[in-house]
Amino acid sequence: MKIMYIHGFGSSAESGTVKRLRELLPDAVVVADDVPLQPQDAIAMLHEMADRENPDIIIGTSMGGMYAEQLHGYDRILVNPAFQIADTMKEHGMMGNQTYFNRRRDGVQQFVVTNALVKDFRTISEQCFQHPDPEHVWGLFGDHDPVVHTRSLFLEHYPRAINFHGEHRLNEHTLINYIVPLIRRIDKAQRGISDPIILIDFNCLSDSHGNPASSMLKTYYQLIADYDVRILAPSTSAHPEQTTSVMNWVEEHISAPAHDTVIFCNDTAILMADYLITRNATAEFMGSVVEFGSEGMKTWEDVATYFSRLGGQ
Repeated sequence: MKIMYIHGFGSSAESGTVKRLRELLPDAVVVADDVPLQPQDAIAMLHEMADRENPDIIIGTSMGGMYAEQLHGYDRILVNPAFQIADTMKEHGMMGNQTYFNRRRDGVQQFVVTNALVKDFRTISEQCFQHPDPEHVWGLFGDHDPVVHTRSLFLEHYPRAINFHGEHRLNEHTLINYIVPLIRRIDKAQRGISDPIILIDFNCLSDSHGNPASSMLKTYYQLIADYDVRILAPSTSAHPEQTTSVMNWVEEHISAPAHDTVIFCNDTAILMADYLITRNATAEFMGSVVEFGSEGMKTWEDVATYFSRLGGQ
């Protein structure tokens, strides 16, 4: 797998995100280059780079997400994309003399943001959404991002808008629990790999206070590395507020990795999957029932041990 990373405004190919992606995905090739300051030079360079490298996935953060949207035909992950970067510059003190956050390969560390440059950024950002290809684009939006707020604009053109718990800049938690799982999900889809499916009964996820059960999140993140994990909740068409409550809980506590994975169904006998984790020992199911709370399966640590021994089978 080859990943092309496009950094944000004022950064470089030496960003910590590039280094961490290489560490977290040792079997992948991660390519990155310093993006020119001038927008027209930048988009020309990125088109040439994409043609040359032919990446499997392009990841762009902030300004890089704005550029990545314009690299049509590739699977792209846009993280907090700065589609309105000219306004962002004006509103967040990015005018005048600036210093790059990371070392640039040409040795230049200082640059100046002028009104003319802002105008150029406005012109280039207006080229976004000219040729939307929804099947190739995912948007990730930090729910505490104080800088960029473009989720609603993204949704006017693309359906895959995924919230994650984080701010504008990526940190370790965001990379490990949100970005990397999505990369692996896209990679497996490209290669036609179908992981065994695990259904988790929604009632197993929380404790008596409605909080995530002990070690549930840790186990969930472990499982999604080798399995296609879905959440099974009861269908409550007569009480839509219960459906909303389930979705809100999943969004709040699991966030991005559970995007588009909740199934509402009352009859487990009709569901096609490999495993069902449930408290209901009598549930009719075509696959293997893992009775949560039973002897040897009392905790989520026990669940993690059980599936680690299966080794993705």
